[in-house]
Amino acid sequence: MTSIKDRSPKGLIDIRLLSTPPELAEASDVLMQVWGSTTPIVSREMLRAVEHSGGYISGAYDGSRLIGVSFGWRAQYHGERALHSHVTGLLSGKRHSGLGRSLKFHQRDWARKNDITWITWTFDPLVRVNAWFNIEVLGGQVAEYLPHFYGEMTDSINANDESDRALVAWRVDESCLRPATDPDQHQRIAVPEDIVSLRKSDPQLALQWRRNVRSAMMAALDEDYTIVGFSRDGHYELERQI
Repeated sequence: MTSIKDRSPKGLIDIRLLSTPPELAEASDVLMQVWGSTTPIVSREMLRAVEHSGGYISGAYDGSRLIGVSFGWRAQYHGERALHSHVTGLLSGKRHSGLGRSLKFHQRDWARKNDITWITWTFDPLVRVNAWFNIEVLGGQVAEYLPHFYGEMTDSINANDESDRALVAWRVDESCLRPATDPDQHQRIAVPEDIVSLRKSDPQLALQWRRNVRSAMMAALDEDYTIVGFSRDGHYELERQI
């Protein structure tokens, strides 16, 4: 499998693997646009090294225009083969279209072909749309909470905040390995409506949200709670493992 076609409201989107230096240079440029960065999120040279060493790099094309990129490298999760999906980004105007899900399914098909059991990736746990997508749409498991994982970040999306991340583990064969839990021992942890906007309008309040969620989440996970869902009104749903 190297290419799939995805029917969008505006036409046919082609998702395919990228490998040539011109393709990878364009991919690097697209990711800079997505993150509003003046320096590369990842260089063409690094993408070339990832691809040449057996990693995964895909692009979504609307006609001849590259509108989305995803890349990652081979790794391990719990002693099994994994693809760590480091970055997936879509240009503004292409989000919330179902294309992100198509990119993840392309990853999954590639992983199956390469005898890979898990796909892992990190996301900002305060971004509601990403939490909903990862947990409720894809059925991923939140495996770890990672405080200030990348250190200080200066791009236009992440600036003025601490870079906490949640690690998602998504089993390629779609079997559910979530531990048994007790629904009577339940917690809810709220996240702000729009942390990206809040970082710009009120950085101190954004940081307060960050630290409150971090404290609540890490305390719950330390007490053997696991995340079992994410609600439409912006709450992580947790239950204690049996």
